[in-house]
Amino acid sequence: MSGVPYTDPLPLGPDTTQYRRLTTDGVATVPAAGRQMLAVDPEALRTLTETAMRDMAHLLRPSHLAQLRAVVDDGEASPNDRFVALDLLRNANIAAGGVLPMCQDTGTAIVMGQRGNRVLTDGDDHRHITAGVHAAYARLNLRYSQMAPLTMWEEVNTGTNLPAQIDIELAHGDRARYDLLFMAKGGGSANKSFLYQESKAVLTEARLTAFLEEKLRALGTAACPPYHLALVIGGTSAEYALKTAKLASARHLDALPDSGSPLGRGFRDRAMEARVWELARRIGYGAQFGGKYFCHDVRVVRLPRHGGSLPIALAVSCSADRQVKAAITPEGVFLERLETDPARHLPPVPDDRLSGEVVRIDLDRPMDRIRRDLSAVPVGSRVSLTGTMVVARDIAHARIRERLERGEPLPDYLRDHPVYYAGPAKTPEGRPSGSFGPTTAGRMDGYVAEFQRAGGSLVMLAKGNRSRGVAEACRAHGGFYLGTIGGPAARLAEECIREVAVLDHCDLGMEAVWRIRVEDFPAFVVINDRGEDFFAPIASPPLQISSRPQA
Repeated sequence: MSGVPYTDPLPLGPDTTQYRRLTTDGVATVPAAGRQMLAVDPEALRTLTETAMRDMAHLLRPSHLAQLRAVVDDGEASPNDRFVALDLLRNANIAAGGVLPMCQDTGTAIVMGQRGNRVLTDGDDHRHITAGVHAAYARLNLRYSQMAPLTMWEEVNTGTNLPAQIDIELAHGDRARYDLLFMAKGGGSANKSFLYQESKAVLTEARLTAFLEEKLRALGTAACPPYHLALVIGGTSAEYALKTAKLASARHLDALPDSGSPLGRGFRDRAMEARVWELARRIGYGAQFGGKYFCHDVRVVRLPRHGGSLPIALAVSCSADRQVKAAITPEGVFLERLETDPARHLPPVPDDRLSGEVVRIDLDRPMDRIRRDLSAVPVGSRVSLTGTMVVARDIAHARIRERLERGEPLPDYLRDHPVYYAGPAKTPEGRPSGSFGPTTAGRMDGYVAEFQRAGGSLVMLAKGNRSRGVAEACRAHGGFYLGTIGGPAARLAEECIREVAVLDHCDLGMEAVWRIRVEDFPAFVVINDRGEDFFAPIASPPLQISSRPQA
């Protein structure tokens, strides 16, 4: 069997990660079967997992923060690009205090591990890792987002943020080392993972570029750009292509080689990365509200494939760029160093450099007056909101629709106040709010026309672009959609949200209807009462792409 040709499909170079040692407890070197083995106690796995989940909720990689600072410093960036990047840096500074997580969607806990052949555990690794996830979400100001199906139609929140996704595999070679990658994947970011089943016909430079432009335009801003974008061309199966894209979006595969081999090793195509990065810059989405910083960077991985199948996978890591590497070795338990002092990335930038005129909107007035003021503001303009809003998202919208279907009117709160699509994390003791950023607006698109016909949802606030049907409903009923920055949930809680109280459907937990009072809450007019959509012009003809390298 030693003569059978074998190639690692994802051969990585040396690990250059900067680690910190958590402990030497729970690891020991023991002899067994004539070899030195690494024995790992259950508590080491549990403690490592809890610490990783805590760090990810509050801290980011230094490289990610440096990329945000580069946006602020770029004289060619749009004012909106710079405004969003600076807001995300301020958010990181608040989250690093360890009280408010950086995003209200504290994610599905995902753990991917590679266990060396000379690592000994009690065999119940999944249970110990799960215990660490449970402890972190129970003790910290995070959010429980996992829904358990009772029947095909009925669900309940698990109240623990479990189950976690845990995938442990055997590492290649002779190793006394346990490597793990921890991720916290929010719903908005996860929803922007796509699989396309294509064929050999797309494998020309011109056709692949045109294909990718179409998909990038469809990607939109709902998952909080600037993105770390990953594209995988090929794969021995659809699921392997998607898994590889997720790993690449976390920059976990950066050490891949730059060329393939006759035996089918995967590699990075850096020339294609430069082309796609330039395409993303020129499309015009920018860092959520126009500009060139749709993506921080791009990874393109080419994999072997079956001759009759060409999977193409796309994935993003969003502004809540939450992943951290770990390693257990004979020297101890190690976790990747994240940035504990993000303030050093904050530049002294005057506010007037970041944005033009800001229109202030008083929300504590009749809805007709609010709409009259918004009607005078061009799409793409920034507004500052102060006053009362109601908060409702997926499940609350479904329940309110049931009222309409029974012949009942909309609740007054949807008629009298703007509606903010969001769901908060836990509220820390002594504070008015937990992290409370926007959720993806598009998930509520199917309700808009119906609710607006009934006199409600005439001013909506969330993140991301929306369907043409929403613009048509706003034109028909005099409605507005305001987009706020996706990502800075801790800053919104710290500086903008003054009061929070449950208003309706209290049994839904974070999905309940809330009443909140805000002060200087930032937003942009995306769709107005004439049906004008700020993002619509981005659907333009294909662009001529230069081969300028990535910064």
